Amino acid sequence: MKMVSTRADSPPVSLSEAIRQGQAPDGGLYMPCELPSAAMGEAPETLSLPRSAARFLAPVFSGDALASELAEICETAFDFDVPLVQPDPARPGLHVLELFHGPTGAFKDFGGRFLMECLDRLSDPRAPLTVLAATSGDTGGAVGCAAEGRAGVRAVILFAKGRVSAFQRHQLTCWDAPVSALEVDGDFDACQALVKAAFRDRTLRERHHLTSANSINLARLLPQAAYLAWAVRRVEASTGRRPGLILPTGNLGHGVAAAIAAAMGAPVGPLVLATNANATLSDWAKTGEYTPRASIATIANAMDVGAPSNFERLSAMRDVAESARVERVDDEQIRARIRADYETSGYVWCPHSATAAEAYARLEAKEREARPWIVAATAHPYKFADIVEPLIGRSVVPTPALRAVTDRESRARPLKPELSALADHLDHRLETA
Repeated sequence: MKMVSTRADSPPVSLSEAIRQGQAPDGGLYMPCELPSAAMGEAPETLSLPRSAARFLAPVFSGDALASELAEICETAFDFDVPLVQPDPARPGLHVLELFHGPTGAFKDFGGRFLMECLDRLSDPRAPLTVLAATSGDTGGAVGCAAEGRAGVRAVILFAKGRVSAFQRHQLTCWDAPVSALEVDGDFDACQALVKAAFRDRTLRERHHLTSANSINLARLLPQAAYLAWAVRRVEASTGRRPGLILPTGNLGHGVAAAIAAAMGAPVGPLVLATNANATLSDWAKTGEYTPRASIATIANAMDVGAPSNFERLSAMRDVAESARVERVDDEQIRARIRADYETSGYVWCPHSATAAEAYARLEAKEREARPWIVAATAHPYKFADIVEPLIGRSVVPTPALRAVTDRESRARPLKPELSALADHLDHRLETA
């Protein structure tokens, strides 16, 4: 199966080549030329996520150099629990897909680990790939963890100065070679613009064998589509009804992943995209006009995106784009939802997951009762303990993996938001490798 650019000015390429490039040469984002129907296989209640993901993604990988290794990639990447829980007996229709049980406590572990397993198999240690990862909070930690110690891949993490939590910053900057972290004097959109500019510079791209670890890279979205397909099938099997999905989103990767899952045959019901106070997507949903703007800082900082790059993909999937609902949730509403749900059920949301929980609470009673709903919990609340703990009145217990991060040394280099500064860093790394 061939992958094509959303801008249609680059020639079709294989899936492996699309993953290796990250972004198409014309500046567009790769998508399959057509989304195939997936073979769902055995009963979902007996099918593990790794096996389900391998079967679901097999048609996309068909004929590709990575096809024979897909099952092993999934088994290695998804080697942690993915609970699907019902946290509140008073709301039996609410299902929560807990995506924060991986090594860095966020849903980005799925895409980061899957991508690195793919790149490791596609790279040549004599000419390592350089992975650029602009991060608004969680992507960088997942990519750094997944890249640490690899021979064929180097990772460069770009994060916005003053726009991540203290724990997130430590987690972004604590990984050993071949990982480096750059603290950019700007917001997430500035970090993302640097990555895109680097890809447009052909000389820089070829000299460093650049690829992307953001959801620009199709290999970041495919595992998300796979776990959403696995989750909706499980809920449909247990309830007899097609569930709705409520997903926190910033750069729109989760939204596109849901659209891919639905297009490939997963039983996805209504789709609700929950954003923080950044209004680009909610304004688009209301007016039909897409107007990127500078991002604003919120307590759900991993979603602080004013120009979501995956809008190109979502707008190309017109049916989903026109039917998706967007709920905008500001900081005070996030705080209120964390506090209220803890008081009623004891369940603890991170600020990002709380945007989706608030979107669920806003559903009309008739709509809520018409079907089951799956809310994606995207990060462990410990990563935002300074926000969550005052709201719930108790400490949040970290997982062993998150606790271990605090013992690592933090290292970051300041960077001006200029392509020349990024190029200097890449060249220095190449000279000292």
